[in-house]
Amino acid sequence: MKLTKRSDSVSKDEKQLGVSRRTFMRNSTLATAGGIAAAGMFAPGMMKKATAKDVDPNKPVEVKRTICSHCSVGCGVYAYVQDGVWTDQEPAFDHPFNAGGHCAKGAALREHGHSERRLKYPMKLVDGKWQKISWDQAINEIGDKVMDIRKESGPDSVYFLGSAKHSNEQAYLFRKMASLWGTNNVDHQARICHSTTVAGVANTWGYGAMTNSFNDMHNCKSMLFVGSNPAEAHPVAMQHILIAKEKSGCKIVVADPRRTRTAAKGDHFVQLRPGTDIAFIWGLLWHIFDNQWEDKEFIRQRVFGMDEIRQEVANWTPEEVERVSGVGREDMYKAAKILSENRPGCVVWCMGGTQHTTGNNNTRAYCVLELALGNMGKSGGGANIFRGHDNVQGATDLGVLSHTLPGYYGLSDGAWKHWSQVWDVDFTWVQDRFDPTVYNGSKPMNSNGIPVSRWIDGVLEDKDKIAQKENIRAMFYWGHAVNSQTRGPEMRKAMQKLDMMVIVDPYPTVAAVMNDRTDGVYLLPSTTQFETFGSVTASNRSLQWRDQVIEPLFDSKPDHTIMYLLSNKLGFSDQLFKHIEVKNNEPVIEDITREFNKGMWTIGYTGQSPERIKTHQQNWHTFNNTSLEAEGGPVNGETYGLPWPCWGTPEMKHPGSHILYDTSKEVARGGGNFRARFGVEYEGKNLLAVDSYSKGCELEDGFPEFTDKMLKQLGWWDELTAEEKAAAEGKNWKTDLSGGIQRVAIKHGCIPYGNAKARAIVWTFPDRVPLHREPLYTPRRDLLPEYATWNDKADIYRLPTLYKSIQDKDVSKEYPIILTSGRLVEYEGGGEETRSNPWLAELQQEMFVEIHPVDANNLGIRDGNDVWVEGAEQGRVKVKAMVTRRVKEGLAFMPFHFGGKFEGEDLRSRYPEGADPYVIGEAANTATTYGYDPVTLMQETKVTLCKISAA
Repeated sequence: MKLTKRSDSVSKDEKQLGVSRRTFMRNSTLATAGGIAAAGMFAPGMMKKATAKDVDPNKPVEVKRTICSHCSVGCGVYAYVQDGVWTDQEPAFDHPFNAGGHCAKGAALREHGHSERRLKYPMKLVDGKWQKISWDQAINEIGDKVMDIRKESGPDSVYFLGSAKHSNEQAYLFRKMASLWGTNNVDHQARICHSTTVAGVANTWGYGAMTNSFNDMHNCKSMLFVGSNPAEAHPVAMQHILIAKEKSGCKIVVADPRRTRTAAKGDHFVQLRPGTDIAFIWGLLWHIFDNQWEDKEFIRQRVFGMDEIRQEVANWTPEEVERVSGVGREDMYKAAKILSENRPGCVVWCMGGTQHTTGNNNTRAYCVLELALGNMGKSGGGANIFRGHDNVQGATDLGVLSHTLPGYYGLSDGAWKHWSQVWDVDFTWVQDRFDPTVYNGSKPMNSNGIPVSRWIDGVLEDKDKIAQKENIRAMFYWGHAVNSQTRGPEMRKAMQKLDMMVIVDPYPTVAAVMNDRTDGVYLLPSTTQFETFGSVTASNRSLQWRDQVIEPLFDSKPDHTIMYLLSNKLGFSDQLFKHIEVKNNEPVIEDITREFNKGMWTIGYTGQSPERIKTHQQNWHTFNNTSLEAEGGPVNGETYGLPWPCWGTPEMKHPGSHILYDTSKEVARGGGNFRARFGVEYEGKNLLAVDSYSKGCELEDGFPEFTDKMLKQLGWWDELTAEEKAAAEGKNWKTDLSGGIQRVAIKHGCIPYGNAKARAIVWTFPDRVPLHREPLYTPRRDLLPEYATWNDKADIYRLPTLYKSIQDKDVSKEYPIILTSGRLVEYEGGGEETRSNPWLAELQQEMFVEIHPVDANNLGIRDGNDVWVEGAEQGRVKVKAMVTRRVKEGLAFMPFHFGGKFEGEDLRSRYPEGADPYVIGEAANTATTYGYDPVTLMQETKVTLCKISAA
């Protein structure tokens, strides 16, 4: 639905300074490829009207449905196209997620489709100058170079760094391409945003994703935000949060080192020291257990290992919590009481909780809190994990990760055989594509590749210490912002050492200018998601279809087309596209969707055929804004976007699963229970659920995951068709390509993955019970005798990883201020797209550091002064000082969206002509430091040390 304008007049005097919301919304749809805001817009507070490209008014107007390409809320957009030009946009008022809402980034979305700051042609760096080249030349030169590197150093010397900006189809194809090249050195942004979530949550109750939805939050009676600031990071999600506050009287508790805009809307704010999440959560549980507020029956039926949690929590008295975290008894008691008296309630976390050396411990602790309160599997409860990029959930699910194939199948021979069968490629051929050598007891095909957080070390580390043949020699940066990673100075050194850098992106990105190279860098212009089409998965696990809004601009190509051209040059396109039709060098998107439908049984990505997803898109107006259930219409009773797991084949018409682990519903209607993925018994104790099962389940107790043998034991085998029997023999619910095992299990009310207890303890992780450990760069040396980090590790994801040897060095006197980082509402991710958008660039033109008045006064710094922020490893940035009480004394905060300056040096001249962002600034991560979670190698960006001085 498009709003009809009643009047051309506006109440705001357009001659006055600043930009009204109405003017911003209107102006953001005026800029076209032919006319963007002039440089004069950056005069203080002034925005000049842009002139639109001429469009034939007699041409018909087409209305395209698309999804915002910024965060993972998944807002619907109506794009109006006339004569091939995207002329207008409206937030979809009838869309169940945003209901007409847009944040600043969404309102300015159309500019990405017509931006003059885009990378326009393939280019290469020659003697320090960018030269325009043809696609044929680019593909041939790049292909020849990587083939030479493969011959000399093996397939693992080429790194494929993918993107959360890819569609599901492109993400799947990217992982498949890396697999058939013969490497697990493939990863994307999820590693450095929510990898510790996926690992911690999946190892608690089965799946590592958001359990409920933004819409279901309307039903919350309480919410705990820890390390999450949706008012700036997910503004449209904040709309749902405020609905809960208004509709359900929801009480909001915010735990954060900064007094954020979200905290301003809360009922109780707890200001904790960065890196003390475990102390905070165990402090809450101390009061919950002390007052017997826990849900004892829920724990008895559905939780394993809570007794061990109780033992650890007993150590976290109010006095100890205050000593470690800085939060006093009264604040802790009040928070615990609010959460206990207002159930169901959910917990929400983002990168403030995940980006720590203890990230997996943090996320597990959040889950344990929800289990203790009995909030799981309930409307209004759950772990509402807000993801970042628009398709970071989908790219994670589709396996753009160095430790797994699509669908979280892992890297075992069994996983490779499963996907080889799906691809119809001989397993031994795939095996032969990999380096066959054994390193540290494992072949590269079966060992975790180097993650994106550590590619720097993959280049710089002593070759003899890396569990692969050679160092990384070539990097594909395929839709990635390198300024979102820590250790900027070392990154520059790694870039200089590489044989070749290939940047595939609609924009040049910071990688193109910070490398300090004079040659060996290629820029390949990919399209935005508005110049192609396909599916994208929102944070709540719903799949949505994007229409193609406009044709590719300039000389850009869709990512999947570039993958075809590259794989064709490298000699394996026939295998990569064996059952995917290619038309005019462009793979057919729907064929790719159907291929991953054939293989992703583990998480139920099998029921969402392209046809079903498109039908939901065309009928998004029929879905209830709270339950997400279609009320009449062609998909009556289905959940919007068929959120996974959407069991079985598309023909089964499973409606999708709105709320995970919900025993109040039949499995066939989206119900379920905790997953049995950890066995049936541990240390002689039962791991299966007790007296708890999904509605209508014929097995009225816990049970293991379904296999062919289990169907036979239950007497259900003969309910399979002859074709299904042939496919299911020797298989289980994850590997039966017919879907028969899933179909029969669900027919009897059983969820295919079994019915177990959630694990409060994880015996396969470094800390069986989540423990507080001080950050590597801690100012609290007095706490180290009790809360030290781990010992150094010789091999995690192929690399030696340091812990104790770093923490043992006391730099807290030279670097006395804690440094943390986070988001701004105006920008997103590394900021290259949003800082290249004139309407957003107007809103925030300076990189800055927040500093408390006491620290500022002690250092002789005034608000607006230029200052140096130097990290504990001597990386330094020159930024503006923002003196504010949002941060505590001894704490500094910087946003992470900036790039284009490096340790005081302006890099604008290094961009290709006309492709530099409107706003540039220092990258916060130039000053951040070493530190990695031992389970996922998540980087520690949310707590380090720094010093600040006047510039």
